[in-house]
Amino acid sequence: MPFGRKNYLLMIAGVITLVVGFIIMSIDSEPYGFGFLGLTLGPLVVFAGFIIEIVAILYNPQKDK
Repeated sequence: MPFGRKNYLLMIAGVITLVVGFIIMSIDSEPYGFGFLGLTLGPLVVFAGFIIEIVAILYNPQKDK
């Protein structure tokens, strides 16, 4: 298997972070999402989710042994 258990757990955490970021952006009450949640917090959380996904893909499971 190219990925270990830790890779899959990180991938799941990344997907959950991405979903939470998109939900944060969608609950912004300002018109067209131009509030703090839609323009600042949501995109930062989504960016963090993509960073987690990149780390999950690049993490070497052989390092733990």
